[in-house]
Amino acid sequence: MNKRQWTGLVKSFLNLFLKSDCPLCQRPATAEFCPYCRKQLQRCQLATPGQYWETDRAVFVWGEYGGALKRAIAAFKYENNPQLGKPLGGWLAEAWLNYPELAIDNLTVVPIPLHKEKLKQRGFNQAELLAESFCELTGLPLQRHGLERVKYTQALFQLSAQQRQAEMKDALILGKDFRRRLPRDRVLLVDDIYTSGTTVKSAIKILKQSGISVYGTVALATPKKT
Repeated sequence: MNKRQWTGLVKSFLNLFLKSDCPLCQRPATAEFCPYCRKQLQRCQLATPGQYWETDRAVFVWGEYGGALKRAIAAFKYENNPQLGKPLGGWLAEAWLNYPELAIDNLTVVPIPLHKEKLKQRGFNQAELLAESFCELTGLPLQRHGLERVKYTQALFQLSAQQRQAEMKDALILGKDFRRRLPRDRVLLVDDIYTSGTTVKSAIKILKQSGISVYGTVALATPKKT
């Protein structure tokens, strides 16, 4: 366990017994977020999270990437707050379960992976923590290492569509979990932010090459225009 993981564990433990500061506003909080910020975050939730499912994207998104949700994701990923994965992933799961026509049982959940160097720097994979919380509520099985990122990629949001595709070329391979045994069910991918879909498309391509069917993707946030 590295220093970041240890710090996150200590934070989560203390939150059970002590009032801590909300990572978004520094107000005292008895949970991961103070009541005010929790309310602001709930306002970011999309009225119809399944609006992008019946398209070629097949993506289910909890909220709009902006305002309090954008700040929460930044605090989660870049300010060493792994404990935020629990409520954020839980809200994603609750929304998913409200769509019983989508939330089928025969799925295996796979988070989008980080490169080992980025994982070492951050101390955790935010998609994996979201997936962990998501699976706790949905009861779906989690395969943490269904995919592996073998290429250190730069942030894609600043790149053109062509540059994104080039950056993700050969970036992902089948992970050790699926190299040992292929899933019996279809795969549901989990990521924090869905933007252009380049990373997800790369993941789907790798899985399909091994005969693994992908049901779709659930993501915490997406920009207003996607």
